Amino acid sequence: MLKQGILNPALNHLLSRIRHTNTLVIADRGFPFWPMIETVDLSLVDNVPTVLQVLQAVREAAIFGQAYMAREFLKKNNSETQSAFSLALEGIPTTHEPHEEVFKKRILGAIGLVRTGDTTQYSNIVLVSA
Repeated sequence: MLKQGILNPALNHLLSRIRHTNTLVIADRGFPFWPMIETVDLSLVDNVPTVLQVLQAVREAAIFGQAYMAREFLKKNNSETQSAFSLALEGIPTTHEPHEEVFKKRILGAIGLVRTGDTTQYSNIVLVSA
């Protein structure tokens, strides 16, 4: 029986299959369902868990070399929220790009999507494994 690390078996299984340059999406509660992408739904209630909590957990289990977020995140969230995400992504180059035109197109190539209960607008992250 696992005592630490990722305890959720579905998330653990998904992370164990990530290879070099594979992408993983960590999404807020409002992110659309993508039936062709394996989804691990961790949402429980509003903001449980958050994108940042899931990000912290997966960063301990895997190495990521690039992150992508929607440019709209910067417009819709205050500096405190932006700073929290910057800190959580420290050491991972992060690109903010237009949500509809570019960001959402990255989703189709993802190995999996983790849905959270986060209510932070545009808090979705595409992580590229190193």
